[in-house]
Amino acid sequence: MKKNWMFLLLFGGLSLSGFSQETAPKEAVTDEELKKFATVEVMTSEYVDKKTLELREMILNNEVIEGGARYNEIKAAWGDAAKEAEIKLTAEEKIAYQAIKDFQDSLQQSVIDFKTDLIKDDAVLGVSTYNKVNGAIKGDPALKEKLDQLVAEMKVKKDGV
Repeated sequence: MKKNWMFLLLFGGLSLSGFSQETAPKEAVTDEELKKFATVEVMTSEYVDKKTLELREMILNNEVIEGGARYNEIKAAWGDAAKEAEIKLTAEEKIAYQAIKDFQDSLQQSVIDFKTDLIKDDAVLGVSTYNKVNGAIKGDPALKEKLDQLVAEMKVKKDGV
């Protein structure tokens, strides 16, 4: 499941690269701009964690499927009539699994939409600031490292550690 979320974050980042445009003269990124960018990264990470927990709870607490083991069994057989018959997949389980699958399939777009809304919101970050910082961190490994450290610090503060 971690691989799915890593892919999701990578894909989300690639999808947002559509915002990036070359700017004429490159201005230095301020600490405030870097902090706003880091805040969006932390907020997006928290959103992904929240949605992952929702999915986990949806699987583990499903009254029809009754837990992760049966979910995994259904997942392995899904779409193969012979395997579905072999595990005695019921109509109710099919409906319940499809609801979970639909939620899971919508997560990627949900994260992309969430992050895009944050980027577009000038009170949170703003597209021009996103473009400026995103372009700068691509060309400056030291700035990228500074951003990564800032994100890590912000996550630690939020977690209360």
